[in-house]
Amino acid sequence: MDNETITDKSGQDDEISLLDLFAVLWHRRWMIIIITMVAAIGVAIYAIISLKLPPEKSPLPNLYTPKALMLIDNKSSSGGLSSMISASGMGGLASLAGVNVSGSASNSQLATFLVGTNSLLDSVVDKFGLIEKYKIKKSPRAASRKLLKNLLKADFDTKSGVFTVSFTDIDPAFARDVVNYCTDHLEKRFDELGIDKNKIEKENLEKNIANTLREIQLLEEESRELERSVSYAAGRLPAITMDINRIAMELTAQRQVYTQLKVQYELLKVTMASERPVFQILEMAEIPDQKSKPSRGMLCIIVVFAAAFFAVFLAFVLNAVSNIKNDPEAMAKLRRTND
Repeated sequence: MDNETITDKSGQDDEISLLDLFAVLWHRRWMIIIITMVAAIGVAIYAIISLKLPPEKSPLPNLYTPKALMLIDNKSSSGGLSSMISASGMGGLASLAGVNVSGSASNSQLATFLVGTNSLLDSVVDKFGLIEKYKIKKSPRAASRKLLKNLLKADFDTKSGVFTVSFTDIDPAFARDVVNYCTDHLEKRFDELGIDKNKIEKENLEKNIANTLREIQLLEEESRELERSVSYAAGRLPAITMDINRIAMELTAQRQVYTQLKVQYELLKVTMASERPVFQILEMAEIPDQKSKPSRGMLCIIVVFAAAFFAVFLAFVLNAVSNIKNDPEAMAKLRRTND
């Protein structure tokens, strides 16, 4: 009977009721209030100072993130793209970057990979003087690449097929220029890799048409010169006639070639109009008039709640320490432990 009574009393002593918890908080209420208020005032002052100071000196400056939008077609990227990546000598690097070159690589994966290549990163660093701008002293090339990778982001929306390039900086105009430069660089790289066959064929046809037209004009000019020379070169008339006939034949052949090229060119334009290009710039970046981060209001809320939780935790710790000091048995155990 006595053992049951002792057990029940011990169980009651170990129970912690909500009233006990509330009593501890009420006893330490002013400490909790003061810590929370100090944190709220401190973070508010910090936010205001960071907003008033110039961006270069502010501990929490406004950051701007302009974006450029591109439309990338992945429909015809299997097989052909993989062979192009391998042929370009970037197969190993692409595999390390997570781009599959075994037959299922996509144009969007390639674009994402190209944004992180050293050639693009170094080009941006040198173009805009990022080593001097960010005052990089140690390992400038490697450090500038690492810094740029953190600021330059690429994202692809699989539903819409829209590829986004963005850059974050305290200077919105500078960030806009970096994004647009990277967009132009990507477009050139896609052209160099020859992914859009229709675009390459169109450029080749335009060059061939221009060359053929130039050849026709030269032959026509030569024919006119020979016809003008007939009147005062009677002794050379047979030779001139042969030259005129030869030029006429070449001119006929060149005109036929020109006609065929023009037909191919117009048919290709119709085909391209009915198909979506592999890489197409939808929208270049603009100077943003609204910051992307930081959210000072959210920062204030987080700091205030964190301070309140810390104050509550500290209240329970102080209460536990006080209880131990007031418990002779606990203090005796601590003294024996120290001895």
